[in-house]
Amino acid sequence: MANTYTQLFVHLVFAVQNRQALISETWKDELYKYITGIISNKGHKILSIGGVSDHIHILIGVIPDQSISSLVADIKRSSSLWINEKRLTTGKFAWQEGFGAFSYGKSQVHAVCEYIENQEEHHKNQSFRDEYIKFLELFGIDYNKDYIFY
Repeated sequence: MANTYTQLFVHLVFAVQNRQALISETWKDELYKYITGIISNKGHKILSIGGVSDHIHILIGVIPDQSISSLVADIKRSSSLWINEKRLTTGKFAWQEGFGAFSYGKSQVHAVCEYIENQEEHHKNQSFRDEYIKFLELFGIDYNKDYIFY
């Protein structure tokens, strides 16, 4: 898109189906590299990726050519196939339906990257559910606690 200039930073958050702790330390870095490739091949810029055994956080510099929903669907579909083809888990791996997407300004990028990179430490004291609800409340997003993780 000629003469289109954007600066869009989006923090994506999504979980393993049923919040199962399936992402192993032994292959998590390989998964992050694979997801980085998916995002880069779509023309977006990955700024940070991290998570724990049951969910993932990704900060992306987004180009406006693709919707966020379409990008997340591509990430989930391709990475699930990759995990299953490599037989990295017993049984079928899948991501939970839905995701969180939160926008930030350039001045906030460094802090968000640090937050994502420190997920292991962060989750010693807070559950994913509590973390996710905190994001929803911080961003003023209406939600029903009964349907956040179904």
